[in-house]
Amino acid sequence: MIVIKSEAEIDGIRKSCRLLARLMGEVEGEIREGVTTKQLDQWVYRYITGHGGRPAFLGYGGFPGSACISVNDEVIHGIPGNRVLRAGDIVSMDLGINLNGFFSDMARTFPVGTVSNEAKRLMDVTSECLDEGIRQAVCGNRIKDISAAVFSRAGKYGVVRDYCGHGVGLKLHEDPEVPNYCSLSGKNPRLKSGMVIAIEPMINAGGWEVDVLDDGWTVVTRDGSLSAHFEDTVAVFPDRTEILTRL
Repeated sequence: MIVIKSEAEIDGIRKSCRLLARLMGEVEGEIREGVTTKQLDQWVYRYITGHGGRPAFLGYGGFPGSACISVNDEVIHGIPGNRVLRAGDIVSMDLGINLNGFFSDMARTFPVGTVSNEAKRLMDVTSECLDEGIRQAVCGNRIKDISAAVFSRAGKYGVVRDYCGHGVGLKLHEDPEVPNYCSLSGKNPRLKSGMVIAIEPMINAGGWEVDVLDDGWTVVTRDGSLSAHFEDTVAVFPDRTEILTRL
């Protein structure tokens, strides 16, 4: 069931999203050669709890970290650990905050030092996919308008099909699902005022197929190609769409 949020609820979600956007802007400065993903996770935990929130991912379904940190061919749900970042890596940070019962969700992919032209182009295209999807997230459009925009902008790149965006706000994951590719089947609800959704393209440099590692969480590209992940939480109003996770 799709939950239509009240103005007061959206304001609570907005506050959570603004804190998350500030976190994402600051954690970028911590991503550098020699840092472990566990150190980044610990930094994220301290930031969130120090600002009165709770990490939305920590313990969710048994996930052991405050942040999903995915490196290079890791698409999403990377478990923080002892992996040391190296120059040339790309790092996807997927973060969520529970602030007074209101949830935010956001992802960005960052370079570690100087990265290859292939990696830079992949990140640029994935960011553009997100922007194109958001442009279609307007009252009266349908979910598949978002999907078509993301898929079209991806061009030759592999658009992950096994995972998708979603409703968010009063829970971390809500209806509706927001795919990044066009399917002939599945629900296709119309966007209404009061809907809050997380749009999150996951784009691979190679094929779209993915696998899950033995840890039960980390999703990787099947062909070993690089992957990028960008996500924003947006709220739909009658006359506009507000990107809640951008300051």
